[in-house]
Parts: sequence; structure tokens; C-alpha cells
Amino acid sequence: MQTLALQLTTTFVDDAIELVKGFGHAIFALATAPIERIARACDVAGVLEQRRAGRRAPRPAGQPGSRRKSRRCRWSPFGGLNDLT
Repeated sequence: MQTLALQLTTTFVDDAIELVKGFGHAIFALATAPIERIARACDVAGVLEQRRAGRRAPRPAGQPGSRRKSRRCRWSPFGGLNDLT
């Protein structure tokens, strides 16, 4: 019985965490929608679509021991707009 109670509790907590993440993504999408529309309207050369296609493409494995630091903040709404300049 104790394992069943523990399993129910962890399942509930995991579901609650995923629900909060989903609401966070929805709020983030609503907040950045005007910025995305402006970026798409200003993207004359198709740079944003190239960047998105490059992000979906598989990348070759890097050399072991070398790490690549990303300068883009994950939560920044302006992170992808540096390609437009």
C-alpha cells in the first residue's frame, strides 16, 4: 500500500509540474506573439526561416571535451532577432 500511495503522489506532482510548464509556455507564446509577427514582417531575406530550418537539422557530434557556450538566453524574446542585423 505504501508504494501505491507514493506512486499516486509522484504522479500527481509530475502532472502538476507539467501543467504549470504548459501554462508557462502558453503565457510566453502570448507575450512574444507581437514580437514574432514584427520579426516575420521585417524578415525580407528569409533569415528567420533559415535559422529555424537549421535548428531542426541534425548536428554532427562535436569533439569530446570541447563545449560550445550559447550566448542566447533561453527565455529572451529577442534572442533570435540578432540574425536580422
